[in-house]
Amino acid sequence: MNFYAKSKDEIIHEFQIGTEGLDDIQVENMRIKYGSNELLERQRSTPFIVFLLQFNDFLIWILLVAAVLSGVLGKLESTLVIAVVVLINAILGTVQHLKAEESLSALKALSAPKSKVIRNGETVTIDSKDVVVGDLMLVESGDFIAADGRIIDSFSLRVDESSLTGESVSVEKDTLLIDETDLSPGDQHNMIFSGTHITYGRGRAIVTSVGRGTEIGKIATLIEEATEKETPLQKSLDEFGKKLAMIIIAIAVLVFALNLYRNNALVDAMMFSISLAVAAIPEALSSIITIVLAVGTRRMAQENAIVRKLHAVEGLGSVSVICSDKTGTLTQNKMSVKRIYTRSQLFKDNELDIQREHDLRLLLMAMLCNDSITNEHNEIGDPTEIALVKLGEIYGMDELEVRRQYKRISELPFDSNRKLMSTLHDIEGKRLMITKGAMDVILRRTTMIDDANQISPLSPEVQEEIERMNNLLSKEGLRVLAFGYKELINDKLDIDDESGLTFMGLIAMMDPPRPESKKAVSDCRKAGIRTVMITGDHIVTASAIAKEIGILDESTQAIEGYRLESMSDEALKEIVPTVSVYARVSPEHKIRIVRAWQELGFSVAMTGDGVNDAPALKQADIGVAMGITGTEVSKDAASMVLTDDNFATIAKAISNGRNIYDNIKNAVKFLLSGNTAGILAVLFASLFNLPAPFAPVHLLFINLVTDSLPAIAIGLEAPNAEVMNYKPRDIKEPLLTKPFAIEILIQGSLIASVTMVAFYIGMQTSITTATTMSFAVLCLSRLVHGFNCRTKEPLTFNILFSNRYIWAAFMIGASLLVAVLTWSPLNKLFEIATLTNEQYLMVLGLSIIPLICIQTVRRIRKRRYQ
Repeated sequence: MNFYAKSKDEIIHEFQIGTEGLDDIQVENMRIKYGSNELLERQRSTPFIVFLLQFNDFLIWILLVAAVLSGVLGKLESTLVIAVVVLINAILGTVQHLKAEESLSALKALSAPKSKVIRNGETVTIDSKDVVVGDLMLVESGDFIAADGRIIDSFSLRVDESSLTGESVSVEKDTLLIDETDLSPGDQHNMIFSGTHITYGRGRAIVTSVGRGTEIGKIATLIEEATEKETPLQKSLDEFGKKLAMIIIAIAVLVFALNLYRNNALVDAMMFSISLAVAAIPEALSSIITIVLAVGTRRMAQENAIVRKLHAVEGLGSVSVICSDKTGTLTQNKMSVKRIYTRSQLFKDNELDIQREHDLRLLLMAMLCNDSITNEHNEIGDPTEIALVKLGEIYGMDELEVRRQYKRISELPFDSNRKLMSTLHDIEGKRLMITKGAMDVILRRTTMIDDANQISPLSPEVQEEIERMNNLLSKEGLRVLAFGYKELINDKLDIDDESGLTFMGLIAMMDPPRPESKKAVSDCRKAGIRTVMITGDHIVTASAIAKEIGILDESTQAIEGYRLESMSDEALKEIVPTVSVYARVSPEHKIRIVRAWQELGFSVAMTGDGVNDAPALKQADIGVAMGITGTEVSKDAASMVLTDDNFATIAKAISNGRNIYDNIKNAVKFLLSGNTAGILAVLFASLFNLPAPFAPVHLLFINLVTDSLPAIAIGLEAPNAEVMNYKPRDIKEPLLTKPFAIEILIQGSLIASVTMVAFYIGMQTSITTATTMSFAVLCLSRLVHGFNCRTKEPLTFNILFSNRYIWAAFMIGASLLVAVLTWSPLNKLFEIATLTNEQYLMVLGLSIIPLICIQTVRRIRKRRYQ
């Protein structure tokens, strides 16, 4: 309900509340009717259920069936190998899941632990969860607000709503009725909201919503409803796994049928088909990808990006749109003075001349008519007042020392109705009232102007110039405060004193952009990534910041959130490519914007730091939260947290993500080309009625030794600095594209060819010698092939020795192969024949032929296109 559109009397009548607050019976009735002030979480799966769900994968099902059949047929070593690999994958998946979002828990923790309310005519302090609709809640400076409420009394009340709305400046609150509809929380100046806190003044409010009915409660619902997106790699792997499984099943069935047709024993035919299926399925792929991603997360952590979900590393590499919050993300989340208008001139913050009495007096006024305090560790007070103190510090002035020298005699606190604050001091033998506030209010009460100590009447021309300057500064997104003074003789200020002022100057401030933001936005644009600002701040302020850092230009526009209310999802999809800035938006708007980009086929990253960002962070393909200024809610909803709150870190993360995807794709190429070689060799033998080129134990050894270590080493290839010069890849593009599949098939055919040549040579001696030679060539050629798969470029001396991991994998694999071929205890287990020196040389020569062929083709191709 739009409580902001109801008068105080209407609210009091609706909830039947008097000056004594609710009585005990009313409290209980309200709790029954509207619920408790708690955010209830949905039932979560137990760790055991999460563990079981890890087995819900088509490739895993095939492996489990193969493990059972292997056990039934007495091949326990095969069962053990499969079981270990599947179990490791399930454990890794379970651990990842159990580290998932605790967003609702953080939202609950965000609420104030205690609240002051009037009940039965007495002021009592109760647990926030016990606050009910209709309670008469008392709030004052420093309080966190426990529930949403309609303000009925306001005494200079100001509220920091940045975590909810994204607006960096504290909001003035009053009791006036608002005769409008569909206002965002940031525009409801007669309401207070759960999870925000009071920065100044005090007041009373009638609680209108608790728990899930509050604005934070609505966000909690949005977080639950927001679907967590799979990264492009996850989608590709899922599709790829299903297709690969069907192909492998078809090949295994074909080989099984051919063996039966040729009157081979049923048990032997089945065992060979199972071994072939196990060897063909890259069951280590999930583990390898997890390891590569984990290494990537460690590298990114060193660059101030903490990844909470491993697949987000790869997902960052495909990002084509970044929807960024403004406050604390692109900006510094603190007000800073940018311009000063005085002496009929416009100055930058560091251009005043404190040798001039006029300029020094303006700085003194900024620090004296001010309640904020700063030191090395804390900044206490309203952000605009802190900015004024920081301005004095530029000129070597300390606010505490200034206030000790010119003590405050009396004051009129800021009031949202007056829009003024005044303090009284003795300065240089004169008793001066210093007044600061909105420019239009100050000018209405001004009769004179102090222009470099030449005090003269305020003429219409001068007033017009001041108004022109105020409009100019406002259009630049600056928040403008006007300063005036008046000489008095009394000891106590009265509201009537705030007239007949002498105008002193304007001080304009803003939440400035981070120094790195402009370059980061530019780098993203070069990489084909669009940056969009989505903020709860005012459109003028947001547009000014967006123009300064390069987000908003003549080809795009800025719009306010209220325009989205009447816009259908289809209409929104049509305009999102033309909009670079969304201002005064609600959490629902943010999710709709993210979804619109996603439905247009873009991979979306959403950055933010407030509670209001959490649902969109979860909805986005990649959610990026701020680690320093970010709320726990936003961190828990995000895939990645920036420990330095630096937008530029996102560009580094995207570069890492692109490199990691390339490495993973190269590892997949290595695995599939090697597995394809084994499948083609077996198919060839089956079709031409030849003996099996491998024993089942050979296939399992090849799968274990020549798959995992080289694939991991390829995944650890050093980053390529050129990746940010390319556009993001199409998120609809599958992992196994036609050119990629053809490349895998050609490379697999090369390895299969030299394997069958070795088998044919060995057949001249015996079948056991033939299987030994084909086994050795397939193993060694796959190990050598790992060097081919590291990069698409021809191997040079520098590239060849730049990855120590691939050399370690090669040496370990080759050593194990030599042990199997030469050590007697292993000869019997692996059904190995003793080879001659000539046969060993043939194995070595045949194994490097695929490397020579592939590198020769790459060099010819590179020369052709140079």
